[in-house]
Amino acid sequence: MGGVLRVSRPNAQFQQWEALSRNRNRRQRAGEFLVQGVRPISLAVERGWPVRALIYDAERPLSRWAAGMLERAGADRVAMAPELLRQLSGKEQEVPELVAVVALPTDDLSRIAVVPSFVGVVFDRPTGPGNIGTLVRSVDAFGGGGLIVTGHAADPYDPKAVRASTGSLLAVPVVRVPSHREVLEWVHRERAAGHRLSVVGTDENGAADIAEVDLTGPTLLVIGNETSGLSAGWREGCDVMAQIPIGGAASSLNAACAATVALYEAARQRGRRS
Repeated sequence: MGGVLRVSRPNAQFQQWEALSRNRNRRQRAGEFLVQGVRPISLAVERGWPVRALIYDAERPLSRWAAGMLERAGADRVAMAPELLRQLSGKEQEVPELVAVVALPTDDLSRIAVVPSFVGVVFDRPTGPGNIGTLVRSVDAFGGGGLIVTGHAADPYDPKAVRASTGSLLAVPVVRVPSHREVLEWVHRERAAGHRLSVVGTDENGAADIAEVDLTGPTLLVIGNETSGLSAGWREGCDVMAQIPIGGAASSLNAACAATVALYEAARQRGRRS
């Protein structure tokens, strides 16, 4: 690791990093995204994510935590003028202590390990990055083994998704694939390898109550688009379609909320039968 890079004006390097916070194509081309917050940055470093740069306020003394992250990450150190750091973070008033530039992982389904206790989630064509982040957080909270995002969808590495995950994006594998086909081919390969992976779709008109579906074995839960639900391809590809009974005046659950209920039910069944 070399010396400290100092950025006091919006030069080309700053503009490149700033574009990561608002432009999906720039994130893809650069292979990088931005991470903020104590827990997310700590997880990135602890889990061995490639941290390419750590950017800090050039005019503020470092806390013990920040100094430790700079020492452990082995990344480029960047001292940035506070007004630029605030702009980079997207915050109106508060200047963050650190912003990390982290390498994007590969979108490879082999990153998701299917074991006897596996439960994972597919989110089909989500439009809200915040919903993706919330769902990643739920997958992490209930011991899930990964999230797969299919089709034309919001970006899991959008700042809104990263922020909503509260760090879980750095702890749970998230893989993007073009369609249901690639996932079902992966399911077929896993079954051929001896993993009895069950694919359970969720729909308000599902044939079975989610509590009556056996979720104790390796399970892939499939959640549909926030407005249109599951695609026809996914409806055909699921082994069973389950519904989450609701009452009141609500017509349906938010997609991330529905997934959270299904993940809880899987955890409940496994705890009950362990």
